[in-house]
Amino acid sequence: MRKLLVCSLLIWMAMPLGAQVAERSRAEIETFNRQFVEAMRQMDNIAIMELWADDGISLLPATKPIVGKAAIQAFMESVTSQLKGARMERFELQCSGIEVNGEMATEWCVEHQVVHLADGKPPFDGRGHMLLVLRRGADGKWRILREMWNQAEAE
Repeated sequence: MRKLLVCSLLIWMAMPLGAQVAERSRAEIETFNRQFVEAMRQMDNIAIMELWADDGISLLPATKPIVGKAAIQAFMESVTSQLKGARMERFELQCSGIEVNGEMATEWCVEHQVVHLADGKPPFDGRGHMLLVLRRGADGKWRILREMWNQAEAE
């Protein structure tokens, strides 16, 4: 009986610590999200790529999986090279459902972006849903391990 009581007491005492760790991880992920938004607003591919894991995979509509940080970077550079003179007017990201399990986390997000294009072309006004799988690196930073994005209608 005494063993059971001691084990129960230890489990009870550890629970608040686990909750504190989870809350700290959620706060770190919210910081990650703010960094992601700022990098997107600046259309800063270097800053965006710092948020990706080396073995990251991006899953976009009607596109083969983009596997590895180098391939993701090449894809992004290809896209931005086609947008010379463009500037991001708006990038909004609302993330929900942060779930943390050790060094892995997931969240889903709704995004809206407006990009002014050069040469008088009409602006791009896009919306999407994202599912992110994040992994905490040895340096303690969260990075995108998997990204899945699909187009969305205005809500």
